[in-house]
Amino acid sequence: MPRKSSAQLPELYTIATLGSHSALQILKGAKDEGFHTLAVTTPQNESLYASFGFVDEVMVIPRYSDFPKVEKELNKRKIVLVPHGSFVAYLSLEQHKAMSTPYFGNKAVLDWEADRMRQREWLLKAGLKMPRQFTKASEIDRPVIVKLYGAQGGRGYLFVKNADDFHRRASHLVEQKYIMQEYVIGVPVYMHYFYSPLTGKLEIMSMDRRYESNVDSLGRIPSASQEGWDIQPSYVVIGNQPISLRESLLAEAFHMGEAVVRVSRELCGDRGLFGAFCLETIVTPEAEFYLMEISARIVAGTNLFIDGSPYSYLNYTEPMSTGRRIAREIKNALLSNSLSLVLDQSSKTTFEESNGKPLAGIPGPGVPAN
Repeated sequence: MPRKSSAQLPELYTIATLGSHSALQILKGAKDEGFHTLAVTTPQNESLYASFGFVDEVMVIPRYSDFPKVEKELNKRKIVLVPHGSFVAYLSLEQHKAMSTPYFGNKAVLDWEADRMRQREWLLKAGLKMPRQFTKASEIDRPVIVKLYGAQGGRGYLFVKNADDFHRRASHLVEQKYIMQEYVIGVPVYMHYFYSPLTGKLEIMSMDRRYESNVDSLGRIPSASQEGWDIQPSYVVIGNQPISLRESLLAEAFHMGEAVVRVSRELCGDRGLFGAFCLETIVTPEAEFYLMEISARIVAGTNLFIDGSPYSYLNYTEPMSTGRRIAREIKNALLSNSLSLVLDQSSKTTFEESNGKPLAGIPGPGVPAN
């Protein structure tokens, strides 16, 4: 049988994801890298995804939580699933682990990300500075932000001034899982990274800050003018804004990403964290980073950079979004007969890669030319 060329190979595979969150970026990047693309979405979103030429197929399910029901059908094809925040929001940890569809990333990281106490252990072990965390409401002696577990886009978060304020306003959370984290004054900076398991190199892809309703609009009103208003700040993420970090801070930002990846290998097996991830930080007036949390996959803030960012522009000669960088990694894994290195170990790959001798990879940072 003739060996497939590097141009032909990706066409035989499909990159699939849930039609939500960062699906457009993921699928556009996959199409740019030569893959067939599939969006699995709900009836109300079908026409949106079908309207884009780079989305080759749209599979409709009643609810996002029904995704496991179509897995058997997906497993009949050469599909690689790229997860994003909606997988966390709509599927349980158990459903994630039970999936056998080839899955980009390491599911072992989910146990450490989903549990905020274990996540804190991970980040502190990496030597990163974090805000104080309170275990009892009675201990609160400074402003805190109360965060619910899970990826909810800031929904349900509360700012409380002290213990009395917590008991007065947060009693309804008694049946939910949450943490009480010191409120650090500074600029929120969300740093997007990509770590390649093929080459062991880390890249800073882009950065953003979130626009949250209604706290950001309240910030435009002088405090004196808010007297007498019975309005409580909320932190629901509405959109994202690009940000470029002072270059004098970039080295620390890079070292933070390296430390998180290094420690993940001690906690999550030899493979650890790989692919896209985000460190959510606050930068104080003293230019100190406080790490608030980690998202161990592509985040919605990267949607600002579908055509690339100032940072990815420094590394690539073509527009490189995080979604396209994921597809590039999958493509190079296929071309080098290394697909297993970029998939979770639960993935059942019943298909071949390049049927023989490795093919030439695509040059780029962390992807050396052959």
